[in-house]
Amino acid sequence: MPSFDGLSRALGVLAAILGTFAATVYWRAGLTLSHYDAKAHLVVARRVFDSLTPSWEQWGAVWLPLPHVINAVPVQIDWFYRTGAFAIGISILSFAITVACVSAMVRSLTGSRTGAFLAAALFALNPNVLYLQSTPMTEPLLFALTSLAVVRLIEWAKSDAPAARPIVGWTIVAACLTRYEAWPIVGPAIVAAAYFKWRKGVPPIAVIHEAARITVYPIATVVFFLGMSYASTGDWFVTGGFYVPDPKLQGQPQAVYLAIRAGLIDVAGSRFVSAMTYAIPIMAIAALIRRNWSGLLMPIALVASIALPFYAFYSGHPFRIRYEVPLILGGAACIGAAVSLLRFAAPLLAIPLLIGVMLQAPPFDGTAPKIAEAQQDKNVAGRRAVTECLQRSYDGTTIMASMGSLAHYMQEL
Repeated sequence: MPSFDGLSRALGVLAAILGTFAATVYWRAGLTLSHYDAKAHLVVARRVFDSLTPSWEQWGAVWLPLPHVINAVPVQIDWFYRTGAFAIGISILSFAITVACVSAMVRSLTGSRTGAFLAAALFALNPNVLYLQSTPMTEPLLFALTSLAVVRLIEWAKSDAPAARPIVGWTIVAACLTRYEAWPIVGPAIVAAAYFKWRKGVPPIAVIHEAARITVYPIATVVFFLGMSYASTGDWFVTGGFYVPDPKLQGQPQAVYLAIRAGLIDVAGSRFVSAMTYAIPIMAIAALIRRNWSGLLMPIALVASIALPFYAFYSGHPFRIRYEVPLILGGAACIGAAVSLLRFAAPLLAIPLLIGVMLQAPPFDGTAPKIAEAQQDKNVAGRRAVTECLQRSYDGTTIMASMGSLAHYMQEL
């Protein structure tokens, strides 16, 4: 792990406590496994060893493999499989690491305690983030690994040595094997780190050489996954067949952008989005005009996660509110870093901004969009009727089911 400063370590510990409490709250509310993807991730991990066709090939389909690799052995224990407890523990740990990384990111780049605390609080207190880290979903691990990769790249950029440690590349590999949002993040992050290191006085040739060496890691990871996908499915990259195309946004870039912005407002509040909208150009301009602020491009790289929902919705994937949640991580880091530029006046803006955002998206809000989406799967009576029908009429032959209408049922079954 990076050498976190005292504030970041303390915030990480507090996040672990908060995350554990949140997981308890949602467990008691019966929401831990209410989202069908929460069940699905446990099913994928389990079936590597326990299924009609046990094989490593179970990892190489639509989802990236790392979360299922981590959980493959623990979920063979029935209690871990039925409760998701081990996977939830990974989510809580990831949540704590992310909070520490977001704080360390801002603290390292600006030296501001206020900005570091603001960034960590904006992320950690969001109700959708708190819910996701209380489930076996894969977003928390994405948050931890992408923020950790950015922190490690910042450490490389600030160091006097031109070469980066191998752990930088392997952290990027882990992120790229977790969720697709990491793919568009790591490219800009490497470029931003190289720019930062060059502005610190390292010769351009040395910077380009080392940045190219780091870039080999994500490229090799993507090639590896494409080969894995082909070996298990016969397709190099599965982009369809698991959803019914939605023409509302398909092929309409402006409509897609507006839908993503509206979704981000739903999950984080209009004040958060407005602050993020101002913070990004302020940081970009500051990074270009001031050598000491050149590292401010680094947090902006996290916002590149927008590429995944943009591509998905433009291609016809049905709108999903969860695809906007990763933008909270990048937005929080950018807002905290931008507020840090005010120096001694930073608390005058940070305190009312945090309060204003929390009023629009209060922690443990039971009506938060992600929680509402998860509860759409609570059609227990409808699934029971299907099960009763199968019990009466099943003749032992193959049953074909639509993932579009019965995905929830199949994962639970």
